[in-house]
Amino acid sequence: MTRTSLSLTRRTLLASLAVMALPARRSVALETGTPVQGGTLIYLEQQPHTQLYPPAGGFYPNSGVLNQITDKLTWQNPDTLEIEPWIAERWEVSDDLRQYTFHIRPGVTFSDGTPLDASAVAQNFDSFGLGNPDRNFRPSEVVNNYDRSEVLDPLTVRFHFKQPSPGFLQGTSVIGSGLVAPATLARSFDELGDATLVVGSGPFVAASQTTGTELILRVREDYAWGPKELPHQGRALLDEVRILIVLEDSVRIGALLSGQADVVRQIQAYDEPQISAAGFNLYAPPTRGINNSVVFRPDNPLVADVRVRRALLHGTDTAEIVATLFSGNYPRATSILSSQAQGYVDLSAKLAHDPELAASLLDEAGWALGPDGLRQKDGTALVLTAYESLPQPQNRAALQLIAQQWARLGVTLNVLPGDAGSATVDNLDPAKTPVSPAMVGRADPDVIKSQYYPANRNVLLQKGGVSQEVDSFVDDHLNGLLEGIASEIDPAKRLALVAEAQEYVVDQAYAIPIFEEPQVFASAPHVHDVAFEAVGRPSFYRTWKSA
Repeated sequence: MTRTSLSLTRRTLLASLAVMALPARRSVALETGTPVQGGTLIYLEQQPHTQLYPPAGGFYPNSGVLNQITDKLTWQNPDTLEIEPWIAERWEVSDDLRQYTFHIRPGVTFSDGTPLDASAVAQNFDSFGLGNPDRNFRPSEVVNNYDRSEVLDPLTVRFHFKQPSPGFLQGTSVIGSGLVAPATLARSFDELGDATLVVGSGPFVAASQTTGTELILRVREDYAWGPKELPHQGRALLDEVRILIVLEDSVRIGALLSGQADVVRQIQAYDEPQISAAGFNLYAPPTRGINNSVVFRPDNPLVADVRVRRALLHGTDTAEIVATLFSGNYPRATSILSSQAQGYVDLSAKLAHDPELAASLLDEAGWALGPDGLRQKDGTALVLTAYESLPQPQNRAALQLIAQQWARLGVTLNVLPGDAGSATVDNLDPAKTPVSPAMVGRADPDVIKSQYYPANRNVLLQKGGVSQEVDSFVDDHLNGLLEGIASEIDPAKRLALVAEAQEYVVDQAYAIPIFEEPQVFASAPHVHDVAFEAVGRPSFYRTWKSA
């Protein structure tokens, strides 16, 4: 599908919105009053959702849908990060963290009328924890060491783990653990790009989908089981959420400011001032996980030498990147982990910009600076390639600025478009793509394992990724740290492993953390109570519109 087919042009968007006959809205802040029920929310997304099998919800356009149509066993309070009741009224955890028992709230149903009971919960987590090759379901990155489920009675389910699983309770609160009906689990992964086939228990139901263009979510009238700590209970206040895919930043901003849209995701930093000046609401919830970074693939011989990776780390001026391209909503990274993450360690000193040290390391590694200003070794130029990541804010511009900084060292970084036909496959091949952008949001230390472990996201492409040419790089020490984080029952020892993993990744220069990535949204002044879960996914359950 072409790039233009996945977005609405300005003319198409305006024509589509005109059907709603929305009145123009003044760009002034309205005083918040008593919440009112009813109305349609026009929500503009930068990219279409892809797959809505819950463990695929890490992609923010996917999670923006899943967070409206599914519920979770537990709720992570975004202010305190405490785990609180939701579909599970209460739970018990064994001392060895190998058994978790959940007591399910009575009376909850999926939108197809089937009960959300212990059996349904067991089926969900058997799928999430073990995967299902017959349906092309991969195991979830947030469910570690899973063994099996046990239904104790219609409203009680127990989960057993092969090893301790300290991150599991928090894992039951994340978007990747959204609960879906057995009928949805009976489908194949490829079918679940169609939101109307994803049956959840959430406050909205996917009513219709025009793939790549529009998704309409309608309120579920009988919804009565939001997180118990929320002040609003019962059905959602809105009647409908209309999600429109609008790739162009200027069109999304123009529609918001002209009163033709209510909420917009992916506000670029350079657009923030005009949003605020017009009296509109700006939100920048943090993602609290692995910071926006570039990572290296050591199976590529050009970056196999740690001295080359360290040179490029010290040759990267992250302060310049943040000051040039971003706003105060994007703090400069001081570790691979967000400063708001549990177990964060300040590694600023190890990440210092030092061009002289960078040049010395390249010399030491045998990459000599030629008369043309380029580094060469044994007749090979130090030329690297990276594909931009379309979901990440201003990623192409950030990579291009990094390329300028590395060029001062004599290193070439070619930045290729993220929508190129070969991007997906090439980015999984260290022989073709030795450098790649990466980040992942999750408010639990297991996020480090999700990012770097070979059986999860494997951003370092251990064991060669998909390449047939290389298969040598495996870091057993790193993998042992990651396995320890996902299984250590002593909280202090677990955080010590988190600290060690951060330092090790930086010492090996596997990653260059750039900034702490938020999710930036804007809404019109007549939109109230837009909420976000712990890592920045929007929730429209309590949202309402004033006249």
